[in-house]
Order: sequence, then structure tokens, then C-alpha cells
Amino acid sequence: MDAVLYVHGKGGDPRESEHYAPLFPGAEVLGLDYRTFTPWEAGREIREAAEGLAAGRRPIILIANSIGAYFSLHAGIDRLIHRAFFISPILDMEGLITGMMAQAGVTETELEAKGHIPTAFGEELSWPYLRWVREHPIRWEAQTEILFGSQDALTSRETAETFARRYRAGLTVMEGGEHWFHTEAQLAFLDAWIREKVRKEKTC
Repeated sequence: MDAVLYVHGKGGDPRESEHYAPLFPGAEVLGLDYRTFTPWEAGREIREAAEGLAAGRRPIILIANSIGAYFSLHAGIDRLIHRAFFISPILDMEGLITGMMAQAGVTETELEAKGHIPTAFGEELSWPYLRWVREHPIRWEAQTEILFGSQDALTSRETAETFARRYRAGLTVMEGGEHWFHTEAQLAFLDAWIREKVRKEKTC
């Protein structure tokens, strides 16, 4: 029996994993309730969950959403994953952080000096976080499919296309789709995407 590990995005809930159970009939679907929110800490939680599932010697399918995908990319779980499905993944964290710095009018010199700076739009800028991101480039070898909305405000289409080329990942774009796949039409597109990718694998 396959095992499906679901890693939600920021503000998400592990119970979102219930949506994917009908897409993988017969599989055990686990939504990870991770409690830390840095790539080095959340990555460790994801790795421990994947290792626990792998102990049963079952193929593991990873479904990760938004920043959950970024955390998964730093979890060191490539060898444990049979296949990964990334939904609106954060793929350029450095660019996202520096973009928020520009929006907040914060320079690198200021951030390094203060360490942490809150912003008016609710995000805290962190120099240790930015430094860690720069010192730990993505390394990823698992077979991966990406679902990307053309109206994604957090990741550019160019970034998604560059990642797909570099890591030999499949990339599907929903024109008009947003970062958060939540409308009836978006969820229907998402479900059809997964079903089609699973069907193709079974017929290969």
C-alpha cells in the first residue's frame, strides 16, 4: 500500500490531506501537523515523518503546498520519495524575502544590524533566515510534478519554468489560477491534474 504525505502551506491545516484521499484509493494519506516554521526545523519534522513512513517499505508520494514545498525541498528526503506533487510551490525564497524587504523599505545593512524587523504587512523579516536560505541552495532529485497558477503572486512563471528545467520536473500551468487553489474550478483542475499524472504513470 502506498503512503501519501501531505505538507500544507502557511496558515494551512493537516486535515487538508483528506481532500487527496479519493485521488489515491487504497493509500494511507497522512497530513503532517508540523509545528516549526523555518526550513531547517520544519525540514527536520518532514524528514522524520517520511522516514517513519519509509520504515514500512512502502512507496511514498509527497504532496506539498506553497511554503510546505519549500520546506520539503530542504528536508533531505529525495531518496525516500517515489514521486512528488508540488502545488504553488515557493521556489525562490531569497527573491521572496528581498522583495518583501524592498516593499518594507528595509536594506540588507539594516536587517543584518537589527536581526529581525517587523513589517506593516504582517511579515517579520529575519537576517538569520535570509542568511540560511543563501547558504543552503536547493538540491532535489525526486521525480516531481508542479502545478502553477498563472496569477500566482508569490512565485513568477519564469521561476517555475527555470526550476522545472533544472530539476527535470513536469510543469502544468492553470491560466488564471492563483497561488491558493481554493475555488471550485481551481480544485477541479487540481484533481484532474493529479488523476492524469497518476494514470499516465500506471500506463507507462
